[in-house]
Formats: sequence, structure tokens, C-alpha cells
Amino acid sequence: MIIERISKLSGLTHAREIAVTEEQYARWQANEGLIQDIMPDVSREDREFLISGVTPEEWEAAYGSET
Repeated sequence: MIIERISKLSGLTHAREIAVTEEQYARWQANEGLIQDIMPDVSREDREFLISGVTPEEWEAAYGSET
């Protein structure tokens, strides 16, 4: 599913293809649980994008790597 979000860091609109079902997305949008419980197979980078609109590239530029 291709999802668009506005980044809370840059204000830019980004689109990403995320391996999530329409049912999972609808449940999350309806606040039926925590994103990691509703979408356990979605990467943490993609979950962050869903929550904040921040892409991995923006995260790296703003905060550096985790290593």
C-alpha cells in the first residue's frame, strides 16, 4: 500500500510503499491498539513513517545513525 505523510521534521510530503493490509491500516487509524501490535511485520522505519511522516533519510540527516 502506498501511503503519503507530511514529515514532522521537514514539512515535506513523502510517499512510501509499506507492506500493510487495508485492515491493519484501518485498525491503526481507528486507534484499536499500538502500531507495533497491529503491524508486527512492518519495519520500525516504516512504522515511524506512518506515525510522523519522517523518512529514514530524514531521520539519518537529523539525528545520525544508531551505531
